[in-house]
Amino acid sequence: MAIDVTTTSPLAATWAPRLLSVLRIVAALIFMAHGTQKLLGFPVAEGGGGPEAFTLSWFAGVIELVTGFLMLIGLFTRPAAFLASGTMAFAYWIAHAPRDVFPVLNGGDAAILYCFVFLYLAAAGPGPWSVDATRRAA
Repeated sequence: MAIDVTTTSPLAATWAPRLLSVLRIVAALIFMAHGTQKLLGFPVAEGGGGPEAFTLSWFAGVIELVTGFLMLIGLFTRPAAFLASGTMAFAYWIAHAPRDVFPVLNGGDAAILYCFVFLYLAAAGPGPWSVDATRRAA
C-alpha cells in the first residue's frame, strides 16, 4: 500500500517532490560525467583515450551524455530515464556480471543503482523543478 505523503506531514508533502527533482539532477550530473569521460576525454581516464566510434562503449557514452543532459534539465525525463535504465541493466549483464557473482566484487554496484534510480524516475517523473513541469504548466 502506498503512503500518501500529503497526509503524513506538511514537510514531507512540500519536500518529497522537490527532493525527487534533486535526485534526478544529481544522478544525471554523475551519469553525464561517464559520457563526457568516454566521448570528450573529461575527466581524463586512466589509460588515456576513449572508445573507438560505433563500439558498444561509444554508444554507451552517447546514451550517457544525451540522456544525462535530458534528465539534468528535466526534458523528456521519462523516456530518457527508461533508456538510461535499460542501458545500465545491459551494461551490468554484459560488462560486470561475467566478472563475478557479487556486484561489490565485479564493479557493477553503480550500474545496478543507476538502473533502479532511473527506472524510478521513469515511473515517478521529473519532479517540479524541470522543463517537463514547466511545459505541463504552460
